[in-house]
Amino acid sequence: MHHAYSDTPKDPHSPHHTKNLLTMMVKTKDTYNDVLNNRGDIEEKFQKDVPTWKFIDTLGDMWASRIVWGIAYALFYIAVSPPWYMFLLLPIHFLMGPVHGAIVNWSGHKYGYSNFDNNDKSKNSLFIDFLLGGELFQNNHHKYAARANFAMKWFEFDPTYPVIRILSFCRIIKLSKTAMA
Repeated sequence: MHHAYSDTPKDPHSPHHTKNLLTMMVKTKDTYNDVLNNRGDIEEKFQKDVPTWKFIDTLGDMWASRIVWGIAYALFYIAVSPPWYMFLLLPIHFLMGPVHGAIVNWSGHKYGYSNFDNNDKSKNSLFIDFLLGGELFQNNHHKYAARANFAMKWFEFDPTYPVIRILSFCRIIKLSKTAMA
């Protein structure tokens, strides 16, 4: 939905149609919960040829699984015994998905430069991209959504791409020709 309606009122997470970061994330949560629970007006084109894993979707949406993951993160911290102040990072780990999504969708559609006219407001936020492993080359990504390497210009570097290539070389993953273009 996001790429089909990027930065329009139908975009589930555009910073240009919400008042602030929090309202954007609430809209995102509500939209994707509607999709997960087959509520609302979901266009047919977004329902065709979509793999479903009911068990995984149900498990991932349960509070019990969230609590178990939180306990697992806390136990890992305890096992490696970092300094006490490192435990202050636990809330960030607990909320990593929403925090990452908020940064990518807010910054990647508000700040930076554009290599392509995609009829949206996507940007490449090079100045903070290194924090998110290439995910803030949103303008490039919106132009070539299936491409594994989000960097396009000589000065852009997608740090996740070499990892993807190594995993492909080791036959852990298989890249399509589209992803390699």
